[in-house]
Order: sequence, then structure tokens, then C-alpha cells
Amino acid sequence: MSASSARGGVVGVRRAFVGAGCNRIVNNVSWGACGLVAFGAQNAVAVFCPETAQILTTLPGHKASVNCTFWLPNSKFAFKAGHLEHHYLLSGDADGAIMLWEYSLLDRKWTHIMQLPQSHKKGVTCITGVIISPTDALVASTSSDGTVNIWEVAFPSTSGGKCNFTLLESINVGLKPMVALSLAELPGDAGKIVLAMGGLDNKVHLYCGERSGKFVRTCELKGHTDWIRSLDFSLPIVTDGKPDSILLVSSSQDKGIRIWKMTECNSTASTKGTYRKEEMSLASYIEGPLLIAGSCCYQISLESLLIGHEDWVYSVQWQPPLVSSTMATTYHQPLSILSASMDKTMMIWKPEKTIGIWMNVVSVGELSHCALGFYGGHWSPNGGSILAHGYGGSFHLWRNVGVGFDNWQPQRIPSGHFAPVSDISWARCGEYVLSVSHDQTTRAFAPWKNEASPQKFDPWHEIARPQVHGHDINCVAIIKGKGNHRFVCGADEKVSRVFEAPLSFLKTLNHASLQATSSAEDDQVGTQVLGANMSALGLSQKPIYVQAANGTPDRNSSDGFHTLETIPDAVPVVLTEPPIEEQLAWHTLWPETHKLYGHGNELFSLCCDHEGKLVASSCKAQSAPVAEIWLWQVGSWKAVGRLHSHSLTVTQMEFSHDNKMLLAVSRDRQFSVFSIDRRGSDEVSYRLLARQEAHKRIIWTCSWNPSGHEFATGSRDKTVKIWAVVAESTVKHVTSLPQFGSSVTALSWLGLDRLKNVGLLAVGMENGLIELWNLSGKGGGVTEIPELTVSLAVRLDPLMCHVSSVNRLAWRDSEKKADCGSMQLASCGADHCVRIFEVDVD
Repeated sequence: MSASSARGGVVGVRRAFVGAGCNRIVNNVSWGACGLVAFGAQNAVAVFCPETAQILTTLPGHKASVNCTFWLPNSKFAFKAGHLEHHYLLSGDADGAIMLWEYSLLDRKWTHIMQLPQSHKKGVTCITGVIISPTDALVASTSSDGTVNIWEVAFPSTSGGKCNFTLLESINVGLKPMVALSLAELPGDAGKIVLAMGGLDNKVHLYCGERSGKFVRTCELKGHTDWIRSLDFSLPIVTDGKPDSILLVSSSQDKGIRIWKMTECNSTASTKGTYRKEEMSLASYIEGPLLIAGSCCYQISLESLLIGHEDWVYSVQWQPPLVSSTMATTYHQPLSILSASMDKTMMIWKPEKTIGIWMNVVSVGELSHCALGFYGGHWSPNGGSILAHGYGGSFHLWRNVGVGFDNWQPQRIPSGHFAPVSDISWARCGEYVLSVSHDQTTRAFAPWKNEASPQKFDPWHEIARPQVHGHDINCVAIIKGKGNHRFVCGADEKVSRVFEAPLSFLKTLNHASLQATSSAEDDQVGTQVLGANMSALGLSQKPIYVQAANGTPDRNSSDGFHTLETIPDAVPVVLTEPPIEEQLAWHTLWPETHKLYGHGNELFSLCCDHEGKLVASSCKAQSAPVAEIWLWQVGSWKAVGRLHSHSLTVTQMEFSHDNKMLLAVSRDRQFSVFSIDRRGSDEVSYRLLARQEAHKRIIWTCSWNPSGHEFATGSRDKTVKIWAVVAESTVKHVTSLPQFGSSVTALSWLGLDRLKNVGLLAVGMENGLIELWNLSGKGGGVTEIPELTVSLAVRLDPLMCHVSSVNRLAWRDSEKKADCGSMQLASCGADHCVRIFEVDVD
């Protein structure tokens, strides 16, 4: 995707990678007939391709967290979707709004169609639908406001037409809202529609109506003893060539799953509560009420009660139908149910062939100790893959690779943070990006080269999760000097933590970049740590040494003590392909090597100089003594300086590219510039060069010009100002960029030509948008103010940008010229996303 209105040195911007986790809520994921999976990621709707394990796009528009998504057609109706040129996606959010999106299969472009009128007053909890004909569908939505809305959908009959939604009916369900819905056509020729809904009253309520609406409550199904969490109708079951019954599966927080059978009766003379006097089979052992639908009636019976999960069952879904012919005129509904539970397992249930008893035939799950379980499970359109999304915002995909038998194997899947991403930092040579988040994890993303099938653009994947913490992580700084990979991070605690890459990560990085082992031997020499373990009750990650890796006893069984706090040992391995969630969550930790004590409050900002010799840190502050900046010497990790200038939290710091100055900006609306002089190996002298109130509101961000002593500051007052250090003692205002439409929250300055002082300034805003600005001009020398001209280079397409505040921007290897014509820009934001952009430069 290219950017808009290019002018200057930028000729195009392409989205290279999006990493995001799934909102932790039921009904948030939908697998479409087009093969794509949609899910909510904070206020955006993200769409990924399971085949490539890449997020393709994020759709902006919602103003609140996305609760649920639903494809039209979804995987159940894939056999009816062969003629459709466009597929449609519905998404509902926590404010009650429902958005409609159109996806073109031909050019793979997305269009926002509309926000549905008469939206709910509170958060939407479930959206479901049924495809009635090639041109018609019904959709139902439910909300915590106690209403269920039913919509008629008219697909465009001609190419280029619009999809129309009409509200047919709004059903008030009272004080106990419904949280699960399912729609289906009843078997027979009457054209009746049945709507099942379940929620907080532990009952399944059945409503019957027509395509034009007029839904009437007919009966209720009792049996569950806790909230109903999921409902799903099968397609009509064909007996003797005629569809005569339909199955409904329900799941609940009572840990049980119930299958209800609705069979068409020959007569309507019976009344509710009258049961047929036929011989009861073991498979259908309880008959329930009659469902009256116009001139037809349907006998409801409890087909089976499935017990196997050990915790709440959040999701049940029938396997999509198997198409019996290439023309998709006939189908076969498999008797196979997928269930997902908070007990960390998904199960596939099928009836035993001889006696018909439903059995659990497949069980897959997450073995990690640090996850609570699954919020939902979904079938692929062909029934060959199953997808789960879990408490940790993660996806889990299994594919049946067996021939003639079931052999479900885990597959690669997109991953990312499930809370705001607070900071990012490039590795010293740009091999990977490190991100930290309020989801209490640190993650490493890198392009994974494939030697067997080289690509123009290597796909990015999460290759390690160096830190799994107990506090929200606010800041990170990678040590840029020689030696092993190291980083410092700060969280909502008063201590900074230093981590060093283990041998397993170094070798994995070689596989990802297709480097020969010898090329990274310098890093690996002396690295005797293979990986790290997380202690059960502590926050530190303990090293696993190479010598002891094979002979380490199981620490959980030592001394004969067994407690609830025991957790398994990590098994760090060298990864030869992108890892799956089970590997990332536990086996890719880095050992913690040092703790840096000194600050009186929670850490807020970190930065490292460009030689990897000094680290600066700041913390949250409401007074001048607490707002001091600490300087730490890399290696000895001694505190070598305490810089005083600000009275409130220092929001960002950055060393100049010659390491002679440190720039700091603060909530007190001022910036400070310190001179830094390293006299020896252990001595650092510093002094305040300048302090100035630069903006009318909080200064959120700053960035140095890599080619000189100019720097930029960005503020909540929606302005970006350029400053220059003159005569190594004073700071003068050079110029200002035109006022932006939102608060400026992130800046990063890229040097393109040091001699001509040409650069590119990336500007990120609170509304999630990103702009690139050309900066060029003559250097002012030692005592003169430089002359800089600014012009808008490119305004990135909103579909490429964040949907909430941009928290950090960072250019890859910004000290080098863009000789290859392409530079990479990393960004992170409050929308849980890490994004990588390829920027083509003249």
C-alpha cells in the first residue's frame, strides 16, 4: 500500500508488519468464508491470513474497544459464497456501535460502508447471522442494554452495488441481558427462521419468525445451571433425502455442553409440553417442549449432555458443512462440534458410530502455566484447521495433517501485545525490534528469511519473549555497544532491570537472518547461559547454564514439597523456524543480570548513548527532587550521575549522536540540554547547558538530528518545534512545523545526508496518524543559527496507521545513509500494535 500526497524525498510507504494481540473477550474472533480471520485489537478490527501468519490490515473507525466481529458469509456458509465478489464484515464495540466493512476479493481492498443506525446503548456482546439466499441474509445483535436487534441484509445484485441493512425488529429481553445468539432456517417449506438466545438467566430462549421479522417467543430450554455463553445451530440434517431436523448446541459456565434436537412433527395437534409416545433411544433420552412455527411444529429433545471440560465452556461451534459437489448445490452437515474452555483445552466431539453416544475424539490445548484458558474456538471453512484465542491475547492454530486419521499439529500464527505498547527499540544492527507493553511482556520481532523460497520482503514474526513480568512495563533501551545483546527496561516499580541474550537466542537469530554460525561467534564466545527460568513468586528470571542444561533436576519435585506455586522448568532450544505461542510464552526468556536501584517512583523513561557506555533513566515525579535523571555506567552498572532540572516527570530523553549532550523533555513544559563528558573509564562530568519552557502544554517527545546539534520537540499543544544548540552553551529556536490536528506524542529524526543536512522527521500523533516531513538546510556553524526548510513529505494512509495514540517512533540504523533507497520505521501505540513501515527514499 502506498502513502498519499508524496512531495519531496519520500516516494512511497509500505506496511511491512503489524503485530497485535486479540482483545480478551468472548465472540471477538470470526473466520470468514474468504479464509481470513477478523478480530478486535483495542479500537481496531484486525484481519489476518492463517496461511501466511501475517496480519494484513487494521480497520479504523471504532471509538471504543471492539467486542465482537462477524463475517458475512462466515465459515459455516462458505458453500454459499462461491458467486460473491464482495464479503462483508460486521464489528461491534463497547459503546454499542456496529460497523460494516466490505472486502473485495478481486483487488483485496477494504471499504468502510457505514455504521448501522439505531445502534445499541451499551456494549455489543454478540453478532450472528444466517445466509438465506444469494441475495439475502438475516443478522442479529445483542447488547448489555437488554435488547436484541434483528436486521435484514440485502447483498448487491449487481457489481458495484451497495449492501443494504434494514432493522426489522428490536426485542427487549429484560433485566438479564443475552450474551449468546444463533440464527437458523427451520427445515421444511415454511421459510421460518428460529433465533436462539441465552444469557444470565441460565435458559435458552427460542424465538420464531419470518424473513420479514415478527419474531415471537415460542419456548425455553432449561437444564444449564449457570450463564449460557455460546449457542450454534447446525444446518438442517437430511434424512431419507429430506431435511427434517436441526441441532442446537449450547455451552455454559456450568462446564457442560448440551445438544438439542428439533425434529419436524407430522401434526400440529400437539400442544406445548405434550410428548410423543415412542421408544426412547439412548442418544435422545429427554424430550422437551414443542416449537410451533406457523403451520409446522418441531419436537425438541435433549440429544446429549457432553461432560469433559473442567472450567467454563466459552465457545461451541458446529463443523462447517462439507460440499458434496463442485457446484455446491448439495452439502453434508458433519456431526462434529468444537468446544473451547477456560481449562486451556479445545475438544472435538463426535457421536460413536455404532451406538451414537457423543465422545471427545480430539483434545488440544495450551500447556503454558501462565495462561488462564481459551475465550473461543473456530473452524476453518474446510474443517481442516481449528483456531483458539486465549486469555493472553494469543492465537493458537492446529491443522489436521493426518491422512485417513486425525493428527492435529500446531501451526504458526500472528502474535502481539494485548495491552498498550509503551516503547520500542531497534537492535544495535537493526536485526530485530524490541517492544515493551502494559501486558507485562517484552517481545522481540524480526524478519525471518526463508532460504528455500526467497521473497522480496521477508515476513516478520515474534521470535522471542525475553521478559514476562509482574508489572506493566513502561520503557526499554537496547545497549548499543559491542558484545552480547543487552537491554534495560523499566516498569511500574522503582528498579530498572538489565537482561542479556542467552545462547539459544543468539543461535535462533542466526537462523532467522540466514547467517553462518561463524559470523556471530563474537557474541557467542563466553556466553554460558542457555536460557532463563521464571521464579514462581518472584519477578526475576534466573539463568539456565549450558553445563547444567542436561543435568538440572526438576526443582518442583525436590524435597518432596508440592505447592500450587510450582511451575515447570523452561526448556530453551534453538529455533529453526518461527516459534508458536507455546514456545514463546515460556522457553525464550532472557536471564536478568543486574538491578539498578535509585529512583523513588515507578520508572518512566530510559535511553542509552550510541557507544553503549551510559544509560539514563527517569521516573514518575511530582516534585523536583524526584524528577532527577540518573546516569548509569554500562558494565559496572554504577550510578555515575544525578541530573537535576525538571519539577515533573521527564517524559523522554535522548543522547545526541556524538554523545556529547543529553536532551530531556518533561511534563513541566520545559526541555533541558546537558553536556556529558566522559573523562575516564569511571568518571563522568555533566552540567546543564540550557533549560527553556518550549511549549504551552506537556512535552511528550523529542529527537536529535543525526547530522548536527538540532533537535525537535513535540507537545500536547499540537506543535513541533525545531531548536539548535549554538556555541555549545545556548539553545535557539530555529523553526516550527505547521500546527497538527492532534497532540504530538512521538518523534524520530532520520539523517539522509550529513553533508547537506537533509533529514526526514517522523511525527506520530494522539489520534494514531503518522506524517513524514522533509527537513533540509544549511548548518549554522558553531555560533550561527542554522537555516532549515520544512515540507510535508507524506501523510500515511489511515489504514496503515494506529487507531490510538502513537507512543514511540524509531528509525532503523538512523546513522547510515539510505543508500539502498529504503528505510524502515518502527512504531508502537496504545492500540496494542507494533508496526514496521518500509519507506522508499529518492
